[in-house]
Amino acid sequence: MEHAVFILGGQPVTVLHLAVAGAGLVILLLVVLLSAVSRGARERAAEAEEQARRARDLEERLVHLARVQSETTGRVQSMAEVLAQRQGELARAVAERLDASTHRMGESLARASEATHENLAKLNERLALVDQARASLGELSGQVLSLRETLANKQARGAFGEGRLQAIIADGLPRDSFAFQHTLENGRRADCAIFLPGDHRPLLVDSKFPLEAVTAFRESASAEARKQAEARLKQDVGKHIGDIAERYLVAGRTQDVALMFVPSESVYAELHEHFDDVIQRAFRARVILVSPSLLMLAIQVVQAIVKDARMREQADLIRAECGALVADVVRLRERVGNLQKHFAQVGDDVAQALISADKIARRGARIDALEFDGTPPAGPAESEAAPRFPFGLERGAAE
Repeated sequence: MEHAVFILGGQPVTVLHLAVAGAGLVILLLVVLLSAVSRGARERAAEAEEQARRARDLEERLVHLARVQSETTGRVQSMAEVLAQRQGELARAVAERLDASTHRMGESLARASEATHENLAKLNERLALVDQARASLGELSGQVLSLRETLANKQARGAFGEGRLQAIIADGLPRDSFAFQHTLENGRRADCAIFLPGDHRPLLVDSKFPLEAVTAFRESASAEARKQAEARLKQDVGKHIGDIAERYLVAGRTQDVALMFVPSESVYAELHEHFDDVIQRAFRARVILVSPSLLMLAIQVVQAIVKDARMREQADLIRAECGALVADVVRLRERVGNLQKHFAQVGDDVAQALISADKIARRGARIDALEFDGTPPAGPAESEAAPRFPFGLERGAAE
């Protein structure tokens, strides 16, 4: 065992040394192993304790989670119930709102429909009025064209003036106060003759319409054309005035003046505004120019004269009728007096009847209350109307 196995550092290493070194190494290994095992055991114990602590923590957390879960479940259920209730209330409120909105919308639609129908009806009425106005405008335009054609023709224009003259006179005077196309003793024929009361001489009216000359005077573009139109108008109107003065002013047979009827107010105004010398010439010739309005005024004056004359003619008849009216009033007064007497007599009779009715009512009330004392009733009328009985007889009769 002391045999050297090898030499280390100049010292021989024997088996014993090796065995001692091996044993020391084994012991060292065992010590290391034991320390390692103890450390592992401590670590395992610490780890087991940590795992146990973790298990306890986990269990506590699980319990806490379970409790939280149960609380959460309860809250969720309560929230679900609250949500269900709120949802029901919301659904009911939405339904009510929808019903109210539907009702209001229906009413609004109904009012809108009624308003639309009314507007459509009014629109139809206005359209009907527009159609009538259009038809009236069409008729008016046709009448204007017809009037233009009539005024463009000299003969038709004369007939138009005569028609207006006849319409004005026939509308304002009685039928026996005028005559159209009256023929004079000299053979001349006037458009109209007006007969005044108490005078056999007629007032003659003739219609003249110098439209062409007036139109040329209005539409003259130059001074020369205007001068020529003015001369033509004076000539035409002067000729009409001369013809009327020559034909219709007969001494002792007609009135001292004659009327020249101009059927247009504008033509009459044009003559008075620009042709004063023509008007003066007509006055000197005892011919008075009248427009439709002036002719109406003259007709009203004649109508008043005719009415006054007829009133004077009927004065005697009016006095006789007034006398008859007074006699009727006197007879009426007498008859009313007689009727008043009858009413007075009837009033007295009614008063006597009321007195008898009052007595009968008092007697009936006394009978109803059995107020019998054997004394005769007051008043002679009652003593005559009812016989006197002793108290016992009256009582027996009553019973």
